[in-house]
Amino acid sequence: MEFTASKIAEIINGKIEGNPKVLVKEFGKIEEAKQGQLSFLANMKYEKYLYTTQASIVIINENFELKEKVNTTLIRVKDSYTAFATLLETYEKIQLQSYKGIDKKAIIASKVKIGKNVYIGPNAIVETGVEIGDNTIIMGNCSISTGTKIGAHCIIYYNVNIYKYSWIGNNVIIHSGAVIGSDGFGFAPLPDGSYKKIPQIGNVLIEDNVEIGSNSTIDRATMGSTIIRKGTKIDNLVQIAHNVEIGENTVIAAQCGIAGSTKIGGNVKLGGQVGIVGHIKIGNNVSVGAKTGVYKSIGDDKSVFGYMSFDVKQFIRSYAHFKNLDNMVQRLKALEKNIKNS
Repeated sequence: MEFTASKIAEIINGKIEGNPKVLVKEFGKIEEAKQGQLSFLANMKYEKYLYTTQASIVIINENFELKEKVNTTLIRVKDSYTAFATLLETYEKIQLQSYKGIDKKAIIASKVKIGKNVYIGPNAIVETGVEIGDNTIIMGNCSISTGTKIGAHCIIYYNVNIYKYSWIGNNVIIHSGAVIGSDGFGFAPLPDGSYKKIPQIGNVLIEDNVEIGSNSTIDRATMGSTIIRKGTKIDNLVQIAHNVEIGENTVIAAQCGIAGSTKIGGNVKLGGQVGIVGHIKIGNNVSVGAKTGVYKSIGDDKSVFGYMSFDVKQFIRSYAHFKNLDNMVQRLKALEKNIKNS
């Protein structure tokens, strides 16, 4: 696919400086882009490459002042990073338009409702009672179990498994290897030291505009629903246990683990490898630093860090003392010796 500078400027509402007819067909990083590629400049650490890049088109901020002559066509916009993201999104949508129809190798059960312009890939399995909304794409080797409802404009990538009676809203993206609705980790200890499995009869509810990363797992509830509210973004390799509720527009980085029945508010940010115990509440607008262990509830608008977690500023001060601990011990011993000898 090829685009002219004038077409790109139309898409991102930009102003052209240079040749409006120049063509690009690929994207490239500004420091290594070649002719026929498009790039952008948002981080001023990379400004020097603007004057040497071979990119045919570079998107820059409208208020950026050139310090040298450039050899590329520029498109000026209010925010180059946002504009570039919009362009990538447009490019991806064009690519996805080729996914139409039901592959002859797909296995579709009876009593399935499939909307308009739906794609179902080879070896995908869609069981009885499933409903799929308009313009949704289900890639090959996915399994969609009984009674599941999937909204419109969703993308379910390869090898995703969605268990029975899951509910998925509109514009949801689920990446390869994710498992939605597997059994919650529920076992009752018995007198002989063994464990009796507790049936998990609930489901998973995922609202609109959620994205779930590769190989992440969301367990269905013991009863009721495990809930992911709209706009939440979940990275790869995240474990969300049964009956967890996650608020709107929360961001969860890779390798986080959230234990059962914990409630997380809206606009929360969880860094990589955060571990959260069960049956606690985390408020709105909370930030939790990477590798933090959260063992008790956290109120609104807090930032925590460390294992176990405590106030981020207090942790940084304490850690500064910790690095000097050996020196402090030596000084303390010297003082004790002086006192004994005085």
